[in-house]
Amino acid sequence: MKLATIRTGSGSGTAAVRVDGDRLIETGHADVGALLASPGWQGAAAAAAGVEHPLEGADFAPLIPRPGKVVCVGLNYRNHILEMGRELPTYPTLFAKYPEALIGATDDIALAPESDAVDWEAELAVVVGSTARRASGAAAEAAIAGFAVLNDVTMRDWQYRTPMWDQGKTWEATTPFGPFLVTPDELPGGVRPELELQGLVNGEVVQKASTGDLVFDPVALVEYISTILTLRPGDVIASGTPGGVGHARKPARYLADGDVLVTEISGLGRTENRAVAEIV
Repeated sequence: MKLATIRTGSGSGTAAVRVDGDRLIETGHADVGALLASPGWQGAAAAAAGVEHPLEGADFAPLIPRPGKVVCVGLNYRNHILEMGRELPTYPTLFAKYPEALIGATDDIALAPESDAVDWEAELAVVVGSTARRASGAAAEAAIAGFAVLNDVTMRDWQYRTPMWDQGKTWEATTPFGPFLVTPDELPGGVRPELELQGLVNGEVVQKASTGDLVFDPVALVEYISTILTLRPGDVIASGTPGGVGHARKPARYLADGDVLVTEISGLGRTENRAVAEIV
């Protein structure tokens, strides 16, 4: 099953929809996060027969506009770790992102004037579909609602101001997320999907990898993070980025006003976002 959150232009603003070929069918929920928080969401989404919209020209909001948590993972692709000159980690490196950072699949990325080192990080997002606390094995697998495309756009100059990364990772209106949530049963590898991921800047492929290269796969991440705190429906785990980021290039390369950043993962769709200098 494939789900999305679209902007409807009506009083409610957004609607969760099931993607059915070239049609989008409203489920009766304000967004995918609200749908996932509803008991029996799978059956409700599959049976939905609400208002329909065409897929072509849809205005996608962030897949989950206001998740309770966005937990991000650093240094989680073997090739990226080696690219950065580090050793494979024993435990996941975690940091936080906040909902204000999220944008839709075709929204503009805000280039803040305070940073001149805005980098790209194509990522697989893991979306939680049920409450999980100290989950392991089958329980951790069952907590995964599905997967989506995300780009953890990063202000490198702010990230490395201190040993703590958060301040470079959660700038407002910078993080494309969507357009679709795809359930594991539709993907090769299921809850441990093996999908081709790539990022492009102005049509040039700058990142390319398989999600099978993750050091800590989605199930392992749910197990680890749910040991620390309760994961709830609609929470998001950004699983990390492969090699090819601009900061690691020689010379370093960053997003500029007018650049177009595309992030795509086989089976999950793509985001396409223009970087636009923010006027303050």
